[in-house]
Amino acid sequence: MTQDQNTPRDHGGNLSAAVARFGGTRADWVDLSTGINPTPYPAGQLMDRDWSALPDQAELDALIAAARQFWQVPEGAAILPAPGASALIAMLPALADPGQVHITRPTYNEHAAAFASHGWQICDTPTRDAQVMVHPNNPDGRLWQVSDISADLTIIDESFCDVCPDHSLMAEATRPGTLILKSFGKFWGLAGLRLGFAIGDPALIQRLSNWQGPWAVSGPALRIGARALADTDWADATRARLKTDCARLDALMAPRGATLAGGTDLFRLYHVPDAKTWQNKLAEHHIWSRIFPYSDTYLRLGLPPADMWSRLEAAV
Repeated sequence: MTQDQNTPRDHGGNLSAAVARFGGTRADWVDLSTGINPTPYPAGQLMDRDWSALPDQAELDALIAAARQFWQVPEGAAILPAPGASALIAMLPALADPGQVHITRPTYNEHAAAFASHGWQICDTPTRDAQVMVHPNNPDGRLWQVSDISADLTIIDESFCDVCPDHSLMAEATRPGTLILKSFGKFWGLAGLRLGFAIGDPALIQRLSNWQGPWAVSGPALRIGARALADTDWADATRARLKTDCARLDALMAPRGATLAGGTDLFRLYHVPDAKTWQNKLAEHHIWSRIFPYSDTYLRLGLPPADMWSRLEAAV
C-alpha cells in the first residue's frame, strides 16, 4: 500500500476552521479535538535572559539526565531532546535506505506521510525493513508487545504512554535499530513548548543529532522540561486525575448512545451512529471534536478543562 503525498493530512487542533464555520472567537471554544492534558504543568515565570541567551549545554545535560531518570532509560541507550516529536518523525525515515515499512492503520498519520515522502512503501503486513508502532495507538489505544518488534529499523512512538508507564517498552531501547519517541506536549499539556525526545540506538541518535544541529531545543524548553520531569509527585497526581476524568467522560457519553471503542486516559474514542452529526452538534455549542475520514462512526474526545464540564454536559 502506498501513501499519496498530496493527500491532506487530517489532525486534531484545527480550531481556526471550526471558528470560521461555526462562528465565535477562539476564546469562545473548548477544543477537545486533541489529546492534550487540559491542566498543564505550571511552567512558572521566565526571565528576559531566557529569551536572549543561547541554550546552555549544562541545561541540555540536565534535561537529558532528568529524562533518563523519569523514563528509566537503560544504560546503553542514548537520548536526544528535539523541538517536538513531530520534528523527529519527519527525519526518521532517512535513517535507512527506502524499502517497505509496516504501519498498522488506523494510526497517527504523520508516520506514513514521513516515510512516503522519503520513498518508502507503506505495508499493512510485517516486513523486515522497518516498522512503526504507536504505543498506545492513536486513536484506539492499542498496546503493542515486545514480541511485535521484528524489523531492522523499529520506531516505537510512546507519545501517549506517560499515562500508563507500566506498559512502556523502554527496556527495548538498547536493541540495535530501535528508537522510542516521547512527546512532552501530551501528558504535561505544554504542546506549545515544542519538546520531544528520541531514545535508543546510540548510532541512530548520533545521526539524528548531527542532522538537527546545535541549539535545536530552546532554553525555556530545556529548563521547564527538566523541572517537570523531576516532579514525580505532579505526574502521579495527574495520572490519577486523568483516570477519574476519563471515567466521568465515559459515564456522560454512554447514555447518549456512544459506545467506547478505545483510547487512553488523555482521549476517548467512541462509536456513534453518525460522527459528522455529533461533531456538528457539539460545534453548535462551540465544542470542537475529532472525527476521521476513514470512519463514519468514530468520534474522539479529549478531556475538558475543569471549568468546562457543565458546558459539555449541556451540549450532549
